[in-house]
Amino acid sequence: MSLCQGWGFPLSSLSDGARRATAKDVAKAAGVSRTSVSFAFNDPARLGDATRQRILKAAEELGYRPDPVARMLVHGRTNSLGILLPQDIPQAMENPYYTQFIIGVGQVCHQEGYTLLIVPPLRNSMLEAIPYAAVDGFIVSGLERDRGEVAELERRGIPYVLVDSDGDHTSPSVEVDDTAGAAAMMTHLLDLGHRRIAILAFESGPESGDGEYRGPLRRRIAGIDQALAAVGLSRDNDVTLTEVPCTRAEGYKAGLELLRRTNRPTAVFALSDILAAGVLDAAYELGVAVPAEVSVAGFDDQPEAMWVRPRLSTVRQPTEAKGRVAADFLVSTIHGNARHPHQKLHTAVIVRESTAPPPRSAEPSPEAIAMA
Repeated sequence: MSLCQGWGFPLSSLSDGARRATAKDVAKAAGVSRTSVSFAFNDPARLGDATRQRILKAAEELGYRPDPVARMLVHGRTNSLGILLPQDIPQAMENPYYTQFIIGVGQVCHQEGYTLLIVPPLRNSMLEAIPYAAVDGFIVSGLERDRGEVAELERRGIPYVLVDSDGDHTSPSVEVDDTAGAAAMMTHLLDLGHRRIAILAFESGPESGDGEYRGPLRRRIAGIDQALAAVGLSRDNDVTLTEVPCTRAEGYKAGLELLRRTNRPTAVFALSDILAAGVLDAAYELGVAVPAEVSVAGFDDQPEAMWVRPRLSTVRQPTEAKGRVAADFLVSTIHGNARHPHQKLHTAVIVRESTAPPPRSAEPSPEAIAMA
């Protein structure tokens, strides 16, 4: 019969897989009460350091781990944060934006001792997914303050932080300055001389069934409108706008359609880097030179913007920082320390090789410039 090293406790009944070690087993091995075992894991300040270390060593020898469900019931905490996604996991993870965002959230989870649960829609419903997620609070990505999911979180008393919402800042929230970023990139394209510009936007989603853009898309289009108005142009008359699902494949398909037009645009401004990468794929397949024949710009400045060729001109948003801020706000809210904090992060235009002046054959005449 083998013995638990140093404690004289038989392992025969535990090592054969017949049963898991219990708190009672640990208490017997360490020579303490079951209450002391509970204190060692849940309230260590109530024990002397030597006693706690003896209990933890016994637990390690026996392979004992506290039941997470029991701990959750006792403490009312799961030590887990949730990210409530508007898309299913395969579609979301195809977009490098979410990878960068989750890295930022994960940094805070690691620092604060939380696990992370990614919560996609259940049976195509984000509302249905909420009751099944055992988390202490949610980071709500891409939903508005007036959505039913937010109302359900408030009804259940679950802490949450809104990310990229059009909220009224009565809830903890974080966003980036989408309007300034989009305006600056559009101004860059206009300053280069482009006047035949196509906007490739990610779909606005079901929450915009009233025909109005919302969230980041609304703010980015507002920035585009500002830049156009500054040179006497308008979105309704002078540019085209196409909405597609936010994947590289859909950017590629839309790029093929745009670049095959007889009067094709001289510049494509994709409101997500992953869509812009798809347009670059389409240009390569069609033999359309970038930027000599068409300029391509994106939004996000994901790592892939540096890997594609030509390297992508884009709007940089601090995606990892946004994840960190959102997670920090949520942890503070869970601990009762937050009073509806809100933070808007800055954006910046990063000019690389994918944008240049339009080809001479596409430049507007002096008369057209004067009329503009």
